[in-house]
Amino acid sequence: MGTTETKKMRVGVVGCGAISDIYLTNMIHNFENLEVAACCAGHLEHAKKKAEQYGIKGCTYEEILADPSIEMVVILTPAPTHEGLIRQALEAGKHVYTEKTMTLAPETAAKLIELAEEKHLYLGSAPDTFLGSALQTARKAIDDGLYIEPTRLTLAQWLDIWQSDYLLSQKYGTVKTYKAQIATHIKPALGAVKLTKLTPHIIQGFYNDLLANGRIVPKRDKQGKIIKKDGVAVTETAPLNAKTVRNVHGVLTKALSQAVKVGYIARNPCDMVDLPRVEKAQIMPLTDEQVKSYLAAADTDNDYGDILKVILFTGLREAEALGLTWDCVDFKKGTLKICKQLQKRPAEAGGFQFAALKNDKTRILRPAPFVMDMLRAVRSKQAQRRLQAGDLWQDWIDPAKQYAACRLVFTNALGDHLHPQRLYAHHKKIAAKAGAPDARVHDLRHTFAALSLQNGDDVKTVQENLGHATAAFTLDVYGHVSERMKEDSAARMQGYFENLKKA
Repeated sequence: MGTTETKKMRVGVVGCGAISDIYLTNMIHNFENLEVAACCAGHLEHAKKKAEQYGIKGCTYEEILADPSIEMVVILTPAPTHEGLIRQALEAGKHVYTEKTMTLAPETAAKLIELAEEKHLYLGSAPDTFLGSALQTARKAIDDGLYIEPTRLTLAQWLDIWQSDYLLSQKYGTVKTYKAQIATHIKPALGAVKLTKLTPHIIQGFYNDLLANGRIVPKRDKQGKIIKKDGVAVTETAPLNAKTVRNVHGVLTKALSQAVKVGYIARNPCDMVDLPRVEKAQIMPLTDEQVKSYLAAADTDNDYGDILKVILFTGLREAEALGLTWDCVDFKKGTLKICKQLQKRPAEAGGFQFAALKNDKTRILRPAPFVMDMLRAVRSKQAQRRLQAGDLWQDWIDPAKQYAACRLVFTNALGDHLHPQRLYAHHKKIAAKAGAPDARVHDLRHTFAALSLQNGDDVKTVQENLGHATAAFTLDVYGHVSERMKEDSAARMQGYFENLKKA
């Protein structure tokens, strides 16, 4: 009996951002009825780079629409662009599949549906992201004989599935941390337990054991020297701190919550355990004398002194300062726009890239005038370095090209971005000179907050400057400072009352 070959539909992909990789991978490798022909992006160079990676054509959207062999377009651009791109594709006679949502308003979506019906074309919007990657994974597992009945699924097997299929939207650093917790703590202790047999009692015992014996450390003698046997250090177990145990709990809770959603277990056993109490870390901002000494030491650091001083007097997070670009510095208005951060990504993804803020909320800062003067000096120094470097100068460009035209404020002598690890090392040297050897870079942010509150800024203003989600969180973190503010307030009210009696 002969076999019939499945006719493949040729596809053009619109948008080459981070989400495009999982789409391209699924369409190329998991869909026998699709043939990816081309991709396009806002920047042609970005499209060609992505196309080279997957062995397809990189081109413009106009070229995709004009190609009669391309029958369908898959749109992966930001939602506000969907309506126009979909309409163009339908008018060109192409079927359309778009990332959610189809449009920003139901009425515009209805008009596009009418147009599709008029043209006898298919128009679809993702019910779940990545072309149903979870469904495709399940289908492949069944076809390959890898499907495991939920009742037989171990926690280790489920964690592998969860890491593979449900962490795709998480930040690189978050995924790396989750995987480390799973590999180091969860799998060795609980991996063999069947998912359906995992009880609150078992998990509670796991957490208790972590608190007592959760780390492996070198064994030492009474003098503190590491004990060795045959040249190899002897080890022993030691307690894991409460914060780390709660972090492990967070990972396990997320994984089991997903297992509940897909119907593998009826409820999450992590919801019924007692967690260790974490003592709130004491905030230790720099003293006035230490701030003075820190500034003096920072002035001698030609590479990282500028960014550290700006962090100290703006309260920026390290990644926010590293990712600050000149288009976000408005000298005329005296403001800074904080809308992105510099984040480390895997080498295959281009290394460091711009990423969204911690809470995805852009904020506008109005620093003290002397801070803007610092930035003017940074701009002048950068211009001098550019001239000195000549052809060796290369403005760092975001590999993702999301902010391709943005130039970094803080760079090295050749225009490249500064590195977090080196920032930390330079800070430690400066802090040691200032008499604060234990201070972290983040303590500069704490210092800014404490100084702001002590000098009369209201909590709401400090919250907005720091980018905290709520004023309550700011008060919780800087409660010790607020106590001083209360004392100052009481003194002011006493003065008012005494003056009132004299009047």
